[in-house]
Amino acid sequence: MSYPPAPWHLYGTALQSFHAIDVETAKQLVPLDFDIVSVLPGKTVGSVYLSVYEPNSTLQYHELIMVPALVRYRGKIGAWISHIYVDNPQSVEGGRNIWGLPKQLADFTWDERQISVSHDRNLLCRVDRSPIEIPLSLWQKIKVSADVFGGLERDVLAFQGNLEAPLKWSPFRLNIPAASPLATIDLGDPVFTVQFDGLHLKANPPAIVGSAHSLLSEASLN
Repeated sequence: MSYPPAPWHLYGTALQSFHAIDVETAKQLVPLDFDIVSVLPGKTVGSVYLSVYEPNSTLQYHELIMVPALVRYRGKIGAWISHIYVDNPQSVEGGRNIWGLPKQLADFTWDERQISVSHDRNLLCRVDRSPIEIPLSLWQKIKVSADVFGGLERDVLAFQGNLEAPLKWSPFRLNIPAASPLATIDLGDPVFTVQFDGLHLKANPPAIVGSAHSLLSEASLN
C-alpha cells in the first residue's frame, strides 16, 4: 500500500494527559537498549495522546498514542511509543515503514462528551470529556518540539515532532479496562491534562541513530 513521504503535516484537535509512571513498571514496555529517564525518585513521565486530524492534513485519521516513559539513547532524550492506534490503513503503513512505529488499526468514536477506541471489538480506552476549557496560552499559540524514538528491524530511529497550537487546560477522565493492552502499565490519575485546538503537528523524517537487539515487540502489536 502506498503512503505519503515524510514530513507529514497534521491539522486538527488533540487531548493529552501526563502521568508519573513507576520506572520498574515502564521497563516492561521499553527496549533494553534504552535507559529510562527519572524525573522524580523511581518515576518517569508517561503520556496518552488522542487526536483527530482533519481534511487539510497529509492524511485524515484519528490516533491514540501511549508513551510509557521518557528514555535516553546514546545521549539523546525522547519519548518511546509502546502502543499507537489509527483508523487509516495508509497511516499504519507509513507509520511502520517510515518511523518504525507499531501502528495498528482501531475503531474510534469521537464527540464533544466522549471518545472511545476499540481494537478487534475490544475497548482499549474511553475518555469522558468535561465542558470546562481554560485557555493557558491566551491569544498566542505555543510551539513545542519533541524527539521520538522508533525502530525498523534493529535500526533505532529518531525523529522530531513539531507541535503548534493554542493550549487549554481541559480536565477529562481516562478509563482503561483491565483487559486492554494499555492496562499493562498502571497510569493512575493524570498529573495534568491539556487540549489542543487548531493544532498543526509536523512529523519530520527520521534518522538512524544506532542499532538495538530488539525494538518492536510482539507485546506492542497485541
